[in-house]
Amino acid sequence: MTSLAAESCGAELSPVDFIQLQQYMEYSSMRVKDVVKEFNAGGKLVQHRSGDRVNRTGFSLFLKSYLEADNLPTELCQHLYQYFQESEMCKEKHKDGIISSLDFTTKLLKDGVCLKSMSCYFSVLEEGKPRDKLEFTFKLYDKDGNGYLDKSEVDSIITQMMRAADYLGWDVTELRSLLEDTMTAIDADSSGTVTQQEWIVGGMNNVPLQVLLGLKIAEQDSQHTWRMKNFTKPTYCCVCDGMLMGLRKQGLCCSVCKYMVHSRCANKNPAPCVRTYVKNKAEIGVPMHDWIRTESDASKCDSCSKKIKTLTGKRCAWCHHKRHDECVPLGSSECDCGPLRDHILPPWCISPLLKEDEGHGSCAEKPLMNMTSEGTHLHITPPPQTHPLLVFVNPKSGGKQGDRVMRKAQYFLNPRQVFNLNSGGPSPGLHFFRNLQQYRVLVCGGDGTVGWILDAIDKADLPVNPPVAVLPLGTGNDLARCLRWGGGYDGSDLREILKEVEAGSVVPMDRWSVRVTPNNPQEEGDPVPYEIINNYFSIGVDASIAHRFHALREKNPQKFNSRAKNKLYYFELATSETMSASCKKLSDYLSIECCGVPLDLSSMDLQGIAVLNIPSMHGGSNLWGESRKDEAESVTNFPDVIIDHDTLKTRSQDMSDKRLEVVGLMSALEMGQIYSGLKSMGRRLAQTAQITIRTLKALPMQIDGEPWMQPPCTIQITHKNQANMLMASPFKSTGFFHLK
Repeated sequence: MTSLAAESCGAELSPVDFIQLQQYMEYSSMRVKDVVKEFNAGGKLVQHRSGDRVNRTGFSLFLKSYLEADNLPTELCQHLYQYFQESEMCKEKHKDGIISSLDFTTKLLKDGVCLKSMSCYFSVLEEGKPRDKLEFTFKLYDKDGNGYLDKSEVDSIITQMMRAADYLGWDVTELRSLLEDTMTAIDADSSGTVTQQEWIVGGMNNVPLQVLLGLKIAEQDSQHTWRMKNFTKPTYCCVCDGMLMGLRKQGLCCSVCKYMVHSRCANKNPAPCVRTYVKNKAEIGVPMHDWIRTESDASKCDSCSKKIKTLTGKRCAWCHHKRHDECVPLGSSECDCGPLRDHILPPWCISPLLKEDEGHGSCAEKPLMNMTSEGTHLHITPPPQTHPLLVFVNPKSGGKQGDRVMRKAQYFLNPRQVFNLNSGGPSPGLHFFRNLQQYRVLVCGGDGTVGWILDAIDKADLPVNPPVAVLPLGTGNDLARCLRWGGGYDGSDLREILKEVEAGSVVPMDRWSVRVTPNNPQEEGDPVPYEIINNYFSIGVDASIAHRFHALREKNPQKFNSRAKNKLYYFELATSETMSASCKKLSDYLSIECCGVPLDLSSMDLQGIAVLNIPSMHGGSNLWGESRKDEAESVTNFPDVIIDHDTLKTRSQDMSDKRLEVVGLMSALEMGQIYSGLKSMGRRLAQTAQITIRTLKALPMQIDGEPWMQPPCTIQITHKNQANMLMASPFKSTGFFHLK
C-alpha cells in the first residue's frame, strides 16, 4: 500500500475533535434516528444519498441538523468526514489487500460515507454507556487494530491528551507526568501494553482521564461531579492541603458540593460528596447535618463564634452553617436547612420506594420515576409546612448562563430537585414531584422554555397544578417582565432570587388555543410553531421583522451570542422594514371577527395586528398601553367583546380575565416609538373572548416570538385554560429586575 493509504489508515480523530463533538451533542436535542430519516424516500436530504452512501454535502447537512448548529468548525466537519472514509478504506485494505494510491484517492473523492456507519457512530455517543464510549475511544487510539496499545500509541495518547487539556484551558505544567503515571497504572499487569479491558477498567476509575475524554460516568449517591475550574484567589486542595497553583484551570471542583482538588488528587479517595437520599427506613425524617470540607473565607464558627482558619472547618450542605473541625461534634446535630428551608428537599425526605409499592406504577410511568444509578426507585416524603422547589434549567438559554445557574441550583438545593431539560425534558421532574400537594416550579430559560413546561404540566394531568416562577435567560423574556421577574438574569446571587420566589404570589394566567387552517392544503408554508398562545400572536410588520431576524440568526448563529447584539440586529432590521414597508395596506388582505362581530379596518392604514394576552411584547413594549385609574372600570361582568373606541379607552389588560386585546400597528416606526416611550400605545381595536382572522395572501406571523410565513388561511383563537404563575413582589432592590 502506498504511503498515502498508509497514513490514511490511521483514521485518527483527535481528542480535541472528540471533545468538541461531545460539547455540540450535549446542547442538541435531536436524535440520530430522526435525522437519518431525512435521507430516506420523501426526506429533504434524499438527493444527497446514493445507495447506502451519503456525499460530502449530505454529511455536512447531517451534522448541522443533528448538532443543531450552522456554524460548525470547518476543520471538525472535515476531520469527521475523512475519519469515516478512511475507516472504511482501512477495512477494505484488511479485507482485500493492497489498494493503489489512485484507487484510494478516487474513493476518497467520490464515494462519500456509509450512512449506516454514521448512524452507528453517533448512536454510540448519544446513547452509549461510559463503558461503550471507552471501548469506542480505545479503537480510535489502537491505530493498527491489533487489540492493544503499545508504547508508541500510549505516547501518542499522552501527547494528544496534552493538546486536549490545552484546548480545554487546563494548566498543563504538571499534566504530562500525571498522564504518564495514569497510563502506567492502567497497565494492570505491567506488560508494557494496554489491553482494551485494562483501558476500560482504568477509564472507569480515573477521574482526570474521564474529564479529558468528556465522559460522564453515571453518578452514584455521594459521588462527586467534577468539572475543571479556574481559581481566581488562593485555594487549597481538600485532599493534600496543597495550594492549587497555575495560570489557568488549576484543578477540579465538584459542581454539587464545591469540593476542590488537584487533578492528581482526584483519584486519591477524596471525602464523599453530599448524600441526596437516605438508604434505610430509620433515617427517614431525621434531620441531620451533612458536613463537608470547605474554604473558610474568614468565616466564624457557628458553635464557638471564633474565626475558622484555612482548611480547619466544615460546612453543612443544607443549612450552610460552618464549624471548626473540632466543633462539629459539640453543637447540635439537627439541621433546619437554613434560610432556604422552604425550598430544599433534604436527603432525609427522599428514600427508596418499598418493594410492595413498586408494582403500582404502570410500565409507561416507571421510566419517569427518579432512579439511582443502581436502579433503585425513589419517592418523596416532604418536610411539613414547606414548598419544595422543582427546578428546570435549559442550558441552551442565555449562552453559558444556563450551565452556571444549574450548578448554583445544585449547590443550594438537593441535586435531585434540579433537572436539565436537555436530559429527558420536563417529564421526569414532574413525575418525581407528582404526589406532592404543595410545591413550586422554577423555570430557568426564555419564554419558549416556560411554554414548554406549561404544556408538559397540562399533559402530565397532575393532581395539583403547581405555581411557576421564571428566572429569565432568554432574549425577550416578555412573560418574565409581566410577572416582575425582570428582563434578564445578570448573575445575581441565586439565594436572593430563591427568597423572592418564596415570597411570590400566585396569579392565574390565561392560555389560548390557536388553530390555523390553510385555504389550500396543497400550498406549502412554514410549520406553525405552537398550538398554544401564552404571550401574544401577531401578523404583519413586527412578524416580518421577527421572521427576517430568525432567518438571519439561523444562518449565522455565531453573531447572535448576546442580548445586546440581538437588539442591535433587531434595530437594523426594523429600520430596513420602516423603509420598505413590506406589509402596507394590511387591511386589504385580512378580515377579523371578534366573537362573530366583524372589525371595520377599512379606514385604517395598518401594517400590523397584535393579539395580546400579556402587557409586554418585543422585549418590553406595552402595545395596549396604560389606562388611567379614574377611567378604568372596576366591573367584573363585562361583555365577551368590546369594540367601541371610547369604552376601550377605559379597559385595562389582565392576564387572568379570559380576554384578549387586539391592537393595530401603523408602522415599524410606531413600534419603536412605543418601545422607547415616545408613544404610549398602538391603536386599540377590540377586547374579546375569542377571535377569527382570515387572510387572503401569504403573510408573516408569529406566536410568542416564534415567526413563520403563512399562506392564506383561517386562524381561530379560543380560550384553553389557566396556568398558575408566581408573580414577584412589586419592589426590588437589585439590578437583576426590570432590565429593558
